[in-house]
Amino acid sequence: MLTIVNLIFQVLGWVVSAYIMLIVVYALMSWLPGAYQSKLGQFIGRLVEPFLSYFNFISVGPLGFGPVVAIIVLSLVQYGLQYLQYIVLSLLV
Repeated sequence: MLTIVNLIFQVLGWVVSAYIMLIVVYALMSWLPGAYQSKLGQFIGRLVEPFLSYFNFISVGPLGFGPVVAIIVLSLVQYGLQYLQYIVLSLLV
């Protein structure tokens, strides 16, 4: 039972980490001309843009800080999952 719960929390942590990496790649694609129009860019855009749309209101002039805030929020979620894993595993032992 403990290993299944531990595995579930580890997989959730990996998913959040992978999504953070997708956001970083998506943000770095803005530096490359035509990167958003490639097949990979369109695929990453379909995965990342719905979540980033919640944070697009944060900008200073032409600079948008939505990806930075989204990464901070996902990092907090990741730390919350780790804490929840600690609580659940301590209750099961």
